[in-house]
Amino acid sequence: MEIGIYTFGERTEDPETGRLISPRERLRRLMEEIELADQVGLDVFGVGEHHRPDFTVSAPAVVLAAAAGRTRRIRLTSAVSVLSSDDPVRVFQAFATLDLLSGGRAEVMVGRGSFIESFPLFGYDLEDYDELFDEKLDLLLKVRASERITWSGRHRPPLHDAGVYPRPLQDPLPVWVAVGGTPRSAVRAGRLGLPMALAIIGGMPERFAPLVEGYRRAARQAGHPVPRLSINSHGFIAEKSQEAADIAFPAFKRMMDRIGQERGWPPLTREQFEFSRSLRGADFVGSPQQVIEKILFQHEMFGHNRFLMQLTVGTLPHKKVLRAIELLGSEVAPVVRRETAGAAREASPSLRRG
Repeated sequence: MEIGIYTFGERTEDPETGRLISPRERLRRLMEEIELADQVGLDVFGVGEHHRPDFTVSAPAVVLAAAAGRTRRIRLTSAVSVLSSDDPVRVFQAFATLDLLSGGRAEVMVGRGSFIESFPLFGYDLEDYDELFDEKLDLLLKVRASERITWSGRHRPPLHDAGVYPRPLQDPLPVWVAVGGTPRSAVRAGRLGLPMALAIIGGMPERFAPLVEGYRRAARQAGHPVPRLSINSHGFIAEKSQEAADIAFPAFKRMMDRIGQERGWPPLTREQFEFSRSLRGADFVGSPQQVIEKILFQHEMFGHNRFLMQLTVGTLPHKKVLRAIELLGSEVAPVVRRETAGAAREASPSLRRG
């Protein structure tokens, strides 16, 4: 299994100074986080797109291009690119360029977006929310498949034998579809044979098992090999479980309560937080051993190939974040890789013979 991190470059009050962290400082810290993740052997780092004051990243490809020159092996992906309000040709060009700069380490994770600020910002109507994504994903995949393209749709001027450059080093450029729990979105990803990133950030993860089965069933019915699956969740790691919880809770609460005010959620309580970090909850907050056990518990449920943790749900002490990255890379990832590789060998007669 691949193990990695994703972030939105959150911008909330720094617990060490009490002041709102500046965009420049948050991006400086983010570069250090990506560089360290590469050094400790993590597989993937994802950067998500937002267009609001409590996040610093509105252009993931730019941030990842800066990281490409400071890293050697880690894969660099958006998490997510809001394809519905972007131009698929420009998304492809940006990540093809990133792929060339990074030596073939780029991926693009596309989604409809859980926030809506980008739609009026770029002149799109929310009434077209679903149609925009379907149409633009179709164009992105066609651009990925062919250097020259003829295409027409409702929400973009047509293309007639247009060349799209540069072409990436990887062929094809990996495109993942991010899903937040909508069965239709999972089935669409399965029918297209695309890898899916499933965000589980609340509730009990087992309720997502039918969605994963629907995704894989759709892929099989469309004649595709079983696509790859990533589980993306909130988390934080420290040497001791209580330390991890005490560091993470204030930042989690500040960020989740802020979003909850917009969406009608009640404030996050410590009791809810403690359940969420239990074995059957959604969050991966605890010691390395707790995180290992929880990843493996969910692997039995989902059989996923990748796990990404959002370590910074709100601003946390930077040194503690760097230590969490070290623990994820040096203590959690090796055990999870070994255990899941063993499970794969036991499940495969051909591997046992080999």
